[in-house]
Amino acid sequence: MEPILFVIFGAIAVGGAIMVVTRRHPMASALYLILTLFAVAALFVLRQAHFLAAIQVIVYAGAVVVLFIFVIMLINVPVHKLPVERVTGLRFLGVLAAGLLILESAVLTRRFAMPRASAVDAGSVQAVGKALFTDYLLAFEITSVLLLAAVIGAIALAKKKI
Repeated sequence: MEPILFVIFGAIAVGGAIMVVTRRHPMASALYLILTLFAVAALFVLRQAHFLAAIQVIVYAGAVVVLFIFVIMLINVPVHKLPVERVTGLRFLGVLAAGLLILESAVLTRRFAMPRASAVDAGSVQAVGKALFTDYLLAFEITSVLLLAAVIGAIALAKKKI
């Protein structure tokens, strides 16, 4: 039963991610992003990483996407003023390059796979906390500064000129 659920939630996550980048209206993209994040949380639950699933829902689907929706509502671009994209040869070239990148990543991951850690502690609060505040502390702090810069940029763009 678990492999079937994995395929179903994986397909929902991939389909939702495709819909995020192909929708014209930003609010629809944000809603598909929520669907994708919930599907990824379900995949975490299937892998017995319940803490990571809860963080996925609370932090990303609950906070970050709500921030995106606030920014979309603050900017408030009318539908008729959204940019119209034309289908060009570069778009097809980009899709081809993305496909090759995914294929290359899969081959390299399979070739240079790291030995697996114990699956029992992988999603626990202790394991995540230890990894976050030892090995990944610099990346964690850089991410927080980048999010702060993004919020300041969104406010500066949304601010009305006086």
